[in-house]
Amino acid sequence: MKKKHIILIAAVVVVGLVALVVALNGSRKATFDQDYHIEDTASITKIFLADKQNNMVTLTRNADSSWTVDGEYDANKPVVDDLLETLHTMRIRQQVNRKAIPNTIKDLAARAIKVEVYQRVPFINWFGGRLRLFPHEKLTVTYYVGRETQDMMGSFMLRDGDKVPCIIHIPGFRGFITPRFVTDPLKWRSHLITDLNVKQIERVELEIPGNVAESFAVVRNGEGFDLVPAATGVPVPAFDTARVAQMLASFTWLNFDEFAKIVPNSHADSCVSLEPRTILRVTDTAGHTYEVKSYIKYTDPSDLAVVQNPTDYELFDVNRLYAIVNNTDTVLIQYYTFDNILQPASYFLGHDTAIDTK
Repeated sequence: MKKKHIILIAAVVVVGLVALVVALNGSRKATFDQDYHIEDTASITKIFLADKQNNMVTLTRNADSSWTVDGEYDANKPVVDDLLETLHTMRIRQQVNRKAIPNTIKDLAARAIKVEVYQRVPFINWFGGRLRLFPHEKLTVTYYVGRETQDMMGSFMLRDGDKVPCIIHIPGFRGFITPRFVTDPLKWRSHLITDLNVKQIERVELEIPGNVAESFAVVRNGEGFDLVPAATGVPVPAFDTARVAQMLASFTWLNFDEFAKIVPNSHADSCVSLEPRTILRVTDTAGHTYEVKSYIKYTDPSDLAVVQNPTDYELFDVNRLYAIVNNTDTVLIQYYTFDNILQPASYFLGHDTAIDTK
């Protein structure tokens, strides 16, 4: 009788062990499918990225859910949103083959981008999250993001604490995710110059150096605006209100094209050392003034040494200008974006029916 009990107990233990192994294997598979990504990106408070060339950037979420780059500059919201979406949707496609693990880890050690994610988490998290107390910021996960796979459909990644690297992808996305983890601070910074509606604008001034007759200001007068030529300082009795309204409406979500880092410094420095083409100042009703100085952009740096007549149209970039925003950043702006803004006084007075921004 005792022998039968022992056999029964042994059988139960074996069945229990088998069930445990199956459960562990199942949970491990679920881990690969579900816990590599970040489920609650709204809890992310900070993201730090660094590469092996000593480039680094810190993205910080503000109280109003906007983001700051390195604690100083406004972040480009669509780019940050793209990163958050990547962290949320990325999944493990497969683990790296056992034989390839040493070389993959060696490659990651040499070139990977380190990504630290900080989240606001509770000290106490009981009853399946129903009781969450004492929230604080904590480094929750560190990734090492490597190069793309041979088929260009995934990226090699290693999560801190894991022994085996994985190939990470976004289901349904054709491509690899490495480019979304950028360490250049300029790539994260906002391109926004102004975001003012007409009711927020107090004054717009356009100075054209060397041409006072075409310089002017548009100044708020109650619910409307006056156009004041710089040459007289006296509001004109009539002007093209439709064109002025179009100009004022252009300051909503006004962006520059990109930072001028993409061009040789000697070229940009040579161009912006010349007299500005225009100086634009926009003052809002709260008293803040935004300034944009624009400069002709030559199509090639060597043109600066041989140009005889600055009015030769072909020597200039017909699409973009250099600009200095608020006396800090040298950027590139598009004629197309600024066509309604950088017009001479004669255009708004109706003396010139053709738009000539060049």
